[in-house]
Amino acid sequence: MFHARRPGRFLALLASGTLLLGACADIGPADDPTASGSQPALPSETITYAYEQEFHSYNNNTTAENATRNAAPLQRVLTGFWFYGDKGAITPDKDFGTYEKVSDDPLSVEYTISDKAVWSDGTPIDCDDVMLWWAFRSGKVRGFASADTTGLRDTRVPDCGKGGRKFTLVYDKPFADWVAGGPGATEMMPAHVVARQDGLSEEDFIAAVRKGDSKRIRKGIEFFNDGWVSEGRLPDAELIPSSGPYKLSKLDAGQRLTLVANDRWWGTPAATPTIVERFITLDEQAQALQNREVQIVEPQPGPDVLRQLQSLRGVEVGVFEKYTYEHLDFNFDSSPFRDRMLREAFARCVPRQLIVNTLIGPVSPAAKPLQVRTVAPFQANSAAVVAASGSAGVYARQDIAGARALLREAGKTGLEISIGYQTPNPRRTAAVQLIIDACNKAGFKVVDKGSEDFLGTVMPANGYDVALFAWSGSALVSNWASNFTSPGKCDAQNKGSNNGCYSSRQVDRLIAKLNSTVDLAAQNPIIGAIEKRLWSDLATIPLFQHPGLSAWDKRLQNVIPNPAQSTITWNMDKWSLS
Repeated sequence: MFHARRPGRFLALLASGTLLLGACADIGPADDPTASGSQPALPSETITYAYEQEFHSYNNNTTAENATRNAAPLQRVLTGFWFYGDKGAITPDKDFGTYEKVSDDPLSVEYTISDKAVWSDGTPIDCDDVMLWWAFRSGKVRGFASADTTGLRDTRVPDCGKGGRKFTLVYDKPFADWVAGGPGATEMMPAHVVARQDGLSEEDFIAAVRKGDSKRIRKGIEFFNDGWVSEGRLPDAELIPSSGPYKLSKLDAGQRLTLVANDRWWGTPAATPTIVERFITLDEQAQALQNREVQIVEPQPGPDVLRQLQSLRGVEVGVFEKYTYEHLDFNFDSSPFRDRMLREAFARCVPRQLIVNTLIGPVSPAAKPLQVRTVAPFQANSAAVVAASGSAGVYARQDIAGARALLREAGKTGLEISIGYQTPNPRRTAAVQLIIDACNKAGFKVVDKGSEDFLGTVMPANGYDVALFAWSGSALVSNWASNFTSPGKCDAQNKGSNNGCYSSRQVDRLIAKLNSTVDLAAQNPIIGAIEKRLWSDLATIPLFQHPGLSAWDKRLQNVIPNPAQSTITWNMDKWSLS
């Protein structure tokens, strides 16, 4: 499934409730060629997994490319000081370096990059890479199309020089998620590649960032924003060095992405020399696993695919909770939904309960329409946030008559509106049809505008009325801040993760307060107040929490589903055959 992905920070360690279901695992020995349904031997040098979307950029830190289609395969290509580990927990990556808080007032965190850390082209990982990361993540050097600047916009420029491997982040105000404030997996990019675009030395690049001189690094900024996009093939190898156990090797357009072990990696070598990501649509992944075209799949959950996977011999099936939720986002920039009355009419006719019952209930019987957007139902503070938001039962029941009355009052009966989403996606197509059936009865004329380039080009350009997609996140409170923070400008470069360009000064103030609140218990009423305003404004319509579904060949070792945005690939360097 495709999810927009957020860079996200902090540390609330919450149990994911992972449940692994054995799927006919004892029917016939997998290595017995005479057994019915026996499996062909796997090449020990390669493990292949399926993903629905084609890899599109080595840099997933920009607004346009901030998505799991890029982040998932990069988990062990671009490393950092931390990653989303088992059960989605913030996990320090001690191979990359170490960090510790050294002061509370002002909040200061000291980072030390490993002396062994080196890009796969032999270039040391040091101060210039830190400065590039700070430049785009802080938002203090103009021009970077950064997906998120939460937390880092309140830090001072790091004090390090050429070749330096130590730096300190000093915050001007407390930051709730400081534990994940430094560069994590997929965030540290090769500064020497960017500096080369302007013909700058390492010292000159560091100096330009320190001064905030965007003109001096203009070509580098342009390259950062667009130069790493892969249109059918990978950029030249010299432009995409690795800092992890794997490096990108080859992109076969529409088919596969190949990763190979990085011989310059200074940590424990990858267990399997080659990992292949096959691009396979959600509705074909179970069949691909059955045919042994792949060994790992993460299809979109549904009753039919679950039954199919559970019927396979020698396959392990994982059903688990995820920090991912489905929602409808309004376009506040250039659609009729700038009118709140029309947003309310649409919210009243959307059959949230029917969508859950029909599409999610068969896999997760306890599923209910989501009451809030920012806290998952399985998190310990969910009940407290829901209570503080006053959202219980809001728009849970379909109200066709109420929607029709609002449309009439607005003089908009027969209004045509488009729903955009990424295709192919059978579940979302079914959800859109349920919305069409319901809202057309209320007087809308809803049009299915699903497209294969929706998330890549249509949504960034505001080419929709309402968007249907999912956010894949974590337990970090700063993880979703950019989704609802007023953008400086409503375009692909400046709106961050706030795709619909929703704006509320009250929400901006509350988000700023939340991100400065380190006490976890004190965060709940603030989150509740944010949710109350989001419901009042009808910023978005939350639909349901995604149940996770993964399946893999039983002969594989160390395949562990992850509820956070890192996906199942978070530990791909540990995957191996038994």
